[in-house]
Order: sequence, then C-alpha cells, then structure tokens
Amino acid sequence: MIMYAMAPSSTKLVPLPDPVSSSTASNAEEEEVCLDESFFINEDYTLQTYVIGNYVFEMLCLPSSSTDYDLTGQLLWPGTTILNDYLIHNIEHFQGSSVIELGSGIGLTGLLCGHFCDQVVMTDHNDIVLKVMQKNINLQHPRTGGRSANIECEMLDWGNRHQLDVILHKHKRGFDFVLGADICYQQSSLPLLFATVKHLLAYNEAGCKFLLAYVSRTKSVDAAVLVEASKLNLEVCEAPNTRSLVAGGVHEGFMFEISLRITH
Repeated sequence: MIMYAMAPSSTKLVPLPDPVSSSTASNAEEEEVCLDESFFINEDYTLQTYVIGNYVFEMLCLPSSSTDYDLTGQLLWPGTTILNDYLIHNIEHFQGSSVIELGSGIGLTGLLCGHFCDQVVMTDHNDIVLKVMQKNINLQHPRTGGRSANIECEMLDWGNRHQLDVILHKHKRGFDFVLGADICYQQSSLPLLFATVKHLLAYNEAGCKFLLAYVSRTKSVDAAVLVEASKLNLEVCEAPNTRSLVAGGVHEGFMFEISLRITH
C-alpha cells in the first residue's frame, strides 16, 4: 500500500502595470510592479507520513502549491506513486545498483532507493528544493546529521554540462539507472531533459536505462516526449502492467523504459 499527498495545483501570478487613469495612460510611462522572489516562496512545510511497502518515511512537504515560482519540487507529484510502485515490484533489479534521479523534489523516491541501492544521487535545479530535500534526508538519518553513505543531493539544471560533469567526476563509472517521476509536464523543457538523459545513458558503457514515470495530461506533450526521444536515437518502451489512474482518477500514468537504440 502506498499513501501520498494531494497532487499540486498551480496559480499563475503576473506583474501588473501601475494603475493610471485612462486620460493619462497614453502620456505616462508604463511601470511594472517588481516583486522580490521571496514573495513567492512558501516554506511552510508539514510533516507527512508515506508508507511504501514495508518502508515508512516521515517527510516535510507542502500540502499544495500556492505560487508559480519555480518550486514545483516542494510537492509530491502523482507520478511518484507510479515510479515507487514500479521500484517496489522490481526491487531485485535494483539491489546493489547506482541510480541518479532527475527532478527529485522532496526526495521520497531517492530515500526509498537508499534502502536497496548502493549509490543514490538526487538532483534538482532549485536551491530551495535542494534545501527541503536535505532536510528530509536529515529526518531519516538523525544520528548522522543527515549524512548517508549512499545518498547525496546535487544541483542539476537540465542541459547544464558543467553541473553534470561535476556529478560524473564524483561517479566515474556512471549510473545503472536514471530515474524520473512526472517531470515531463512542460513541453519546452523536454529537449534539455532528453539531452541530459542521453549523456547519462551514453556515459555508462556497461549499459544504463532511463525509467520514466509518465503522467499523460495533454496530447501535445505526449507526442513531444516521443519526438524528442526519437531525435536522440532513444528507444522508448512502455513497461507492461504499469498503467493506472492518478490525481484522483483525472489522469492516466505509466512507466516508460528508455535506452540507447542499438545500431549496427
């Protein structure tokens, strides 16, 4: 049994012009209200319990989204359910492996992997998200002050070669698996995501697979995922028996298994 928090909602906040009367608007220079980014930041986390198989986690998480600042990782997204269920039901394939997760958010999947993988690298591109991720590691390992022999957090903005090289310099053998849960909701981010994935897959000559928990929300993004993968010569297969309804039955999700296409 897997219990999760509510799916995120999104509220768009945009700068508004300084109000002026219609008679003076044509003569006045338009102004914008510039808000400090701290206006959008919400760190009022609640401690929530997540049960995945025999594993129990106490973690900090936002109950819902209230801003459009780039902090989606403070929430637990519906696709996490699909990925964690897949991991639990195929745990023998991950025993002793090394994994890197893209867009780890609060870190639930990475912490789960820490129980059976040898090495886990959780990543996100936002400092605020990395901060709550580290706090959640601390909660699981209070006696060591959050230091775990096999779990670490790293900054990784998709497409940032320097950040990726820093990670791979520490993990010279690369990774056995690249993980991602519900990270394909924005079509504009897909080229950089798949470029990052291809680099990670190609780096491990012994073989690496990208396991993507995908939630279908729009047909345009559905098509774009396959197009971007094809452009980079990646083979995409849907894992059998992984389809399920998420977000209160609103969307359907499933697992993709993605690897480098073998050419002769």
